[in-house]
Amino acid sequence: MPTLTKLYTMQEASEHNSAGDCWVVIDGKVYDVSSYLEEHPGGDDVLLQVTGKDATDEFEDAGHSKTARELMESFFVGELDTSDIPQLEIVSEKQENYIFDLTKQYWAVPLAAIGLSVVVTFLYLRKK
Repeated sequence: MPTLTKLYTMQEASEHNSAGDCWVVIDGKVYDVSSYLEEHPGGDDVLLQVTGKDATDEFEDAGHSKTARELMESFFVGELDTSDIPQLEIVSEKQENYIFDLTKQYWAVPLAAIGLSVVVTFLYLRKK
């Protein structure tokens, strides 16, 4: 049987953006970390910077332990309602048809340097 959780919009989560009422969104889940601010090993400033926002990138970049991830569940208050988030349209960029696209062919620059060295050496030895 599925567990029912409360859904919050990003607008609702963003209203909880103070030290006394501090919510963060991580991986689509909403957490009330107000009571954890003083105990957070990184300090309360770290949490206050991302309060009321999607902190998924910051959370993942910090490299939290398995224990920290388990502790997070005690602050879980609901999930992010994604139905009000506008979908991004994927637009493919027009690719130019170059004969040599140096950004994709990393071997071209060293090969050009070697070729130029061979030509210079050949011309130098030919004059002697």
